[in-house]
Amino acid sequence: MADTDVSRLSRLTAILTYLQSKRLVTATAIAKKFNISIRTVYRDIRALESAGVPILTEEGKGYTLMDGYILPPLMLTEAEVNALITAEQLVLKNKDASFVQHYTEATTKIKALLRYNTKDKAELLAGRIQIRHNISGDTTSNFLSVIQLSITNCTLLKIEYKSIETRQITKREIESLALYSTSENWILIAWCRMRKALRSFRLDQIQQLHPSSEKFQPHDFDLEKHFENCRKNSFANP
Repeated sequence: MADTDVSRLSRLTAILTYLQSKRLVTATAIAKKFNISIRTVYRDIRALESAGVPILTEEGKGYTLMDGYILPPLMLTEAEVNALITAEQLVLKNKDASFVQHYTEATTKIKALLRYNTKDKAELLAGRIQIRHNISGDTTSNFLSVIQLSITNCTLLKIEYKSIETRQITKREIESLALYSTSENWILIAWCRMRKALRSFRLDQIQQLHPSSEKFQPHDFDLEKHFENCRKNSFANP
């Protein structure tokens, strides 16, 4: 299959998901979201209709899916599942109990449709992410998704890291274990092969990140126990 065919198939799937997410969608909205022309939107809608998707056209308003038509949410990528898991940790910190309850019920339904392997990875990541604060909402990195995949798949990361203290940049090979968020930044806990020890890396100080296909042996690591040990060491060495 040609690359252009793969690209169009991916777009058709995304348009179908977009239609399912809203009551009514205009051609203009579809064109803007997927950065395509109105003419291409018309062609894509006809292609979906030809494939048997029951799309209804409301003249002068837009497109809608026939009531009752459901696209099974089985096409989530691992990175998309990881994003849901991360969002769930954010929601769990919300002060409104009803919001927390409804969101967790929704994600439970989504998790129920995942394959066993993906479920195991989702559970692993959920136990290795904690959210604390992000007061300003600033963007400080663009590596979170790649790091999440390295945690769940035990794949080595090669990074160039700038030390907070010395400002020197060193090249590291690290085995990603867990993530947590502070008011300022995301922090990665990883086994550093250069230091031969656990180290914490601020994502905003990672200058370069290169995923590797090399696997590492899973670590027997518990994030809560790690924090407890850090607290004990802090009290022991004031």
